[in-house]
Amino acid sequence: MLRIYGRMSSLNTQKVMLCVHELALAHVRIDAGRGFGVTDTPAFLAMNPNGLIPVIEDAGFVLWESNAIIRYLAAQHAPAGLWPQDVKARAQAESWMDWQQCALMPAIHPHLHSLASEPARFAPAQIEAARIACESLIAMLDARLALCAYVGGETFSMADCALLPPVHRWLNLPMVRASHPALEDWYRRCAARPAAIKALP
Repeated sequence: MLRIYGRMSSLNTQKVMLCVHELALAHVRIDAGRGFGVTDTPAFLAMNPNGLIPVIEDAGFVLWESNAIIRYLAAQHAPAGLWPQDVKARAQAESWMDWQQCALMPAIHPHLHSLASEPARFAPAQIEAARIACESLIAMLDARLALCAYVGGETFSMADCALLPPVHRWLNLPMVRASHPALEDWYRRCAARPAAIKALP
């Protein structure tokens, strides 16, 4: 059975769990990270030398990095669904997944910690700089979603699994944000999916 190591308060674990629930995969999730520990044990470090969550173990196959996990599960279990068969559509979805990791998350990270879990970690100037950067990036995603129903195109895909949890965090932070109608419509539709209701606290 698929084993998933990661705490549900982790955004990256939420991404993987959203994918798992979309695919209706039988699984066991083991709390790990932060207050749960586990990630500094020899057994865990043998699976992921970075000591980070999430990690999956699937019939002896171990994989870390949330977006890599989403790609693997989608390709294995949903070749006509979350994993687009058309190579161009798949590349489009993957480009937004990479953008989520390389652009959106570094910008949104100070907000998540300063306003949600570690208010003393960042200076107000850092938080404001991150807010401005996030607004610009969220506007890019809004422009994308004004052109198509979902991040990867016209159907829900692995790209939406990667983008929904960070957008969920962003839209629920206690702060003033600009209006982004297309993104907000996409968020309402995606957040109402049964898998999202299970994966997003």
